[in-house]
Amino acid sequence: MSAVVVRNLVKTYAGGDRRATDDVSLEVADGEFLVLVGPSGCGKTTLLRMVAGLESPDSGTVSIAGKDVTDLPARQRGLSMVFQSYAIFPHMKVRQNIGFGLTMRKVPKDEVDRRVKQAAELLHLEEYLDRYPAQLSGGQRQRVAVARAIVVDAAVLLMDEPLSNLDALLRLQFRAELKRIVSQLGTTTLYVTHDQAEAMSLGDRVAVMREGKVTQLGAPLEVYDRPANQFVGGFLGSPPMNFLTARVTRGTLAIGDATLPAPDHLSTWDGREVVMGVRAENIQVATDPAEGWVPARVEVVEPTGAALLLTVRLADEQLKVQAPATFPARPDTGVHLRAAPDALRFYDPSTGLALTSDRSHDQGP
Repeated sequence: MSAVVVRNLVKTYAGGDRRATDDVSLEVADGEFLVLVGPSGCGKTTLLRMVAGLESPDSGTVSIAGKDVTDLPARQRGLSMVFQSYAIFPHMKVRQNIGFGLTMRKVPKDEVDRRVKQAAELLHLEEYLDRYPAQLSGGQRQRVAVARAIVVDAAVLLMDEPLSNLDALLRLQFRAELKRIVSQLGTTTLYVTHDQAEAMSLGDRVAVMREGKVTQLGAPLEVYDRPANQFVGGFLGSPPMNFLTARVTRGTLAIGDATLPAPDHLSTWDGREVVMGVRAENIQVATDPAEGWVPARVEVVEPTGAALLLTVRLADEQLKVQAPATFPARPDTGVHLRAAPDALRFYDPSTGLALTSDRSHDQGP
């Protein structure tokens, strides 16, 4: 078993006006791929470094495989780490770079050669083993860094934005390879990124961090589809979730002159405003009016290849709508919109927290 458990981790840097991590607790199950995602400065790398033993918490504990390692140095934690920079030795060939950790542990040479060959095959590096890093592309160098991390057969693999230095196409390709490799190995993995698409595609679960706290933790599609608060909805997704102000009045939602049926769980909010969230891809768009469709006006048309991204004006609100690539949209023309009721999410305007059928009374007036 190689589960990672952190309890109530607090870290404040000298001179800091707030905590880098603020009472963070989470568990990474044995063999799980957990992604920490959030904007710069949210505390995700600090949390990773405390798990690694590169930073000491002010309070709280870190356990690996059921053992408290809070006070152990990094080298005694049974971890392997891949950094944002390649951090490979320019004077060593690929073969030596991959096997460096094993050599330092005085593993017999034939065993080092066997493991290096195995890792090279897994990462498609066989033909580059006798090259120097300067003779490799950026993606190949990052593969070397990953191979060096996995070859030591550590209980836990930690990755700190390992793809951020790659160009967009290479990042996309290597992301798929990385997911395949980690799945094959079954290694418990904690991965840090600010890239939401990376987080969604890689993780078994995603922990969204903000200002030193984990604000939501769950399966990627669950977090994407049902954000626990406006921050998560606005952070995950490209474009981010649309947020509109709506007034609840006797079972209806009023957005400007447009009205929609209000769900039952908003009955305690009658006469008050709520924030309605909806994803761009969950809004249907048409040129002709029909019953139940809401009029809007197109402001901007952005072709994305497979679809059009429309910026439209609904009453005093602006929102993003995804339309088919063949949709006849032009700026300053009228369209009609409709969203399925089950695609709408609602939030308390004062706290930003989700209003759901089991929480609405707790967050109501």
